[in-house]
Amino acid sequence: MAGQGALEQASTNHIEIPVYGNVADQPRQQSQRPEDEEDETFDYSQRTQWLRAAVLGANDGLVSVASLMMGVGAVKQDVKAMLLAGFAGLVAGACSMAIGEFVSVYTQYDIEVSQMKRDEMRTNGAATENAQEAKKKKLQLPNPAQAAMASAIAFSIGAVVPLLGAAFISEHKVRLAVVVVLATVALVVFGGVGARLGRTSMMKSCARVLVGGWMAMAITFGLTKLIGSGGLEM
Repeated sequence: MAGQGALEQASTNHIEIPVYGNVADQPRQQSQRPEDEEDETFDYSQRTQWLRAAVLGANDGLVSVASLMMGVGAVKQDVKAMLLAGFAGLVAGACSMAIGEFVSVYTQYDIEVSQMKRDEMRTNGAATENAQEAKKKKLQLPNPAQAAMASAIAFSIGAVVPLLGAAFISEHKVRLAVVVVLATVALVVFGGVGARLGRTSMMKSCARVLVGGWMAMAITFGLTKLIGSGGLEM
């Protein structure tokens, strides 16, 4: 009996230690880099507001001013006429983009505030503290002044590209070709930047922006050339 009790005690105190033949057999914890974790958890839709204002502003500035200069260049060979038209388009477009963006975002803000008040009336103020905090944080997202400033600056940056390209070239046909080439390069860059920041397809974004810009310049040039050759006094 004494031997049996000692055997049971030894069995109870026995501890098994796993032995691995290779280091590869040992269980390993999956390590994740902080930047990978950040990429997985970051909500890229939060960038939508300022990204849309910035990228669309730059693209609109480039296409609008380049098309305007191409239209003037279709009937006028004077470099001064092209530059004045382009500069007028830059100022008018930047102001229009800023005002339009401000009104648009501020309208969105008013809608959010009205919806919040309707929700509070429907729930009789019984909303939880977390829900109220989430609504307040949502209202802080749209910033009319920031969106307007981003649109105006981005539009001006895009519009400057064809202006600088045409300013130093006296030959008419070469000037038009340079405007088209610079606009093409800038369109690809803007499309790529937008795709990179928004984590969307680079090829589709660049192609979409490029084809749209080419169509705008071609249509403006063709229609202005047609009207000018129809006997309209210029």
